Amino acid sequence: MTDAIIYILISVVGCSIGQLLLKRGMNSMGEITLSLNHLPEILWNMATNPNVFFGLAIYGAGTIFWLAALSRVDLSYAYPFASITYVVILIASWVMFDERITLIRIIGTGVIGLGVLLIYRQ
Repeated sequence: MTDAIIYILISVVGCSIGQLLLKRGMNSMGEITLSLNHLPEILWNMATNPNVFFGLAIYGAGTIFWLAALSRVDLSYAYPFASITYVVILIASWVMFDERITLIRIIGTGVIGLGVLLIYRQ
């Protein structure tokens, strides 16, 4: 079980870093609108953006650790731990992107964290 928790935590870190890099990459591209006419150009711009590329790679590595964890524990036990990503992203979004974090987001994220703690202590 301990290995599974380590795998889950590595997955959380990898997925969080991946999402933050994806956001940074998409911020550098500006708002996009998906349309069939521009889809090849948009996909090329995403694929050649270093932040998007490495974000996807790190996210993918996190997924590999997630799969290793799933091979060891019940999904109903592991899945709530994935929500730790919400806590990491909330704080990192505020620090990295100067996003406005409302009290309701903080309370909601705290409730999620409490739920994970309860499941871990079972």
